[in-house]
Amino acid sequence: MTALGFLYPGHSAEDDYPRMEQLLGSDVRLTVVHTDIGEDAHRVDALHEMGSAERLEAGVEELRRSGAEAVVWACTSGSFVRGWQGAHDQVRGLARAAGIPASSTSFAFAHAVQEIGAHRVAVGATYPDDVAALFAAFLKEAGVEVTAVTASGIVTAAEVGTWEYDRVLALARAVDGPDAEAVLLPDTALHTASHLADLERELGKPVLTANQVSVWEALRLTDRRVHAPQLGALFTREPVVQA
Repeated sequence: MTALGFLYPGHSAEDDYPRMEQLLGSDVRLTVVHTDIGEDAHRVDALHEMGSAERLEAGVEELRRSGAEAVVWACTSGSFVRGWQGAHDQVRGLARAAGIPASSTSFAFAHAVQEIGAHRVAVGATYPDDVAALFAAFLKEAGVEVTAVTASGIVTAAEVGTWEYDRVLALARAVDGPDAEAVLLPDTALHTASHLADLERELGKPVLTANQVSVWEALRLTDRRVHAPQLGALFTREPVVQA
């Protein structure tokens, strides 16, 4: 049994995790611990506070009791708003507090893009323009070329959590283009676990979403690979060997 822990801000699309646990098989357990979201706002100052050490560490003890072997801060915007170095400092502090390997959804995206062998990606963001631009800048720090960014201007995670498949697909289609080797949808408040195979079939290319890459990243931290086609190309491809 591989036990994985996730610190998830508030309540929006956390039901993606039991869906993914079912698709991963009986020997992977996903434990979600909810952190205090503070102010539900895709605004830089609120996002900094949402990902503060105090808020993250408040959930660590529950994760310890669950037997988690690795932990992911399952919030994209609450990590990349700190910049490349600040996001590193955030997960290092989380790893020290938890006593287990740690990462965040932002780094999960960077690692997942590398895993599928992509170099150019399009970003379909639910966020306002300024926050979406910070995610694109974070990806560039990771060596990823961003071909296009679409910002939907949604301020709250609560609203994002109400989006259904048609709206998620419209966002992905709006930003996709021939230069993009993959499409990224960076918001853990967005329900995508049930839609990945359909999204990839519609776009004809890999689609990486926040909850999906968060689970993949936690598996990566424990050196586990799981074949789960319904969770998209990320869970079916062999790792790319970098020359």
